[in-house]
Amino acid sequence: MVKISAVICTHNRQDYLARAIESLLAQDFLDYEVILVNNASTDGTAELAQNYLNQPQFHYIYEPVLGLSTARNTGAVAAQGEIIAYLDDDAVASPGWLRVLSTAFTGDQKLAIAGGKVTLILPPEQSLPWWISPNLASNLGAYDLGNKKVDIHQPGLTPRGLNYAIRRQFWVSMGGFAVNLGRKGKNLLSNEEVHATEVALRQGWRVAYLPEAIVAHQVVPERLKPQWFLHRAWWQGISEYQYQQVTITYTPQELKAAAQRMLRGCYKSLKYLPQPSLSFENLVYTYGQLGYFSAVIAGLGGRDLL
Repeated sequence: MVKISAVICTHNRQDYLARAIESLLAQDFLDYEVILVNNASTDGTAELAQNYLNQPQFHYIYEPVLGLSTARNTGAVAAQGEIIAYLDDDAVASPGWLRVLSTAFTGDQKLAIAGGKVTLILPPEQSLPWWISPNLASNLGAYDLGNKKVDIHQPGLTPRGLNYAIRRQFWVSMGGFAVNLGRKGKNLLSNEEVHATEVALRQGWRVAYLPEAIVAHQVVPERLKPQWFLHRAWWQGISEYQYQQVTITYTPQELKAAAQRMLRGCYKSLKYLPQPSLSFENLVYTYGQLGYFSAVIAGLGGRDLL
């Protein structure tokens, strides 16, 4: 048995994957393994993985059923560690990432989920466009709750999935990640981590932000375009509806609340026209409510948007 299992779930990201794997193999912690879950990739991921099979702590798995939650569950089943740490295939872990996570889980037996600060690696010679507000930057993966440990009590503040560790005992108790949530191929469905945190808090576990567990996220160029943020917001709206279906919390009153949020977003988008980044942030928020309405209408009609 190893103390911690680092898992990368990947789908068609061969251009970024090597850097993620190598950041794990370079950890300053000894008692760990690295598991690569190839989730139905059609690029050169399988061939790239061959380059690392000579590393004793590296293991490779092919998962044919598309879906990030499915791939995460596959990695957890194969993992030998009591702690399972997930790193995205386009992220780079700091050398002490696993050590910080391991120390936190060892020191608190009621800690179910933990993750740390996420910085951004922008494409060469690019900076964040002027129209991206700090709140919108979080859609790119940025996550910073400060330089001190924070106990998370609101599911919406849960650590980002690209820098995310979970105790096996808790993962088993919740029945694994909800496969009706989480990205599947090119769709941007999410909220699987929010759901896990909600379950953990309800069961009396703790969830924590660990500032020293640092990961950098490589931002692909297409994500620095306005249409990507609108697309992301649309899927976030769909994710909210799916979350309500999984948790059985949807009621017709949610439609009224979504309409109110949409009107509020429209108002703020116009109000902040002199501040373009805030105006665009509220336009994106409004567009997300339209995504939510599309999911509700599809659900009422018996259609599946996924």
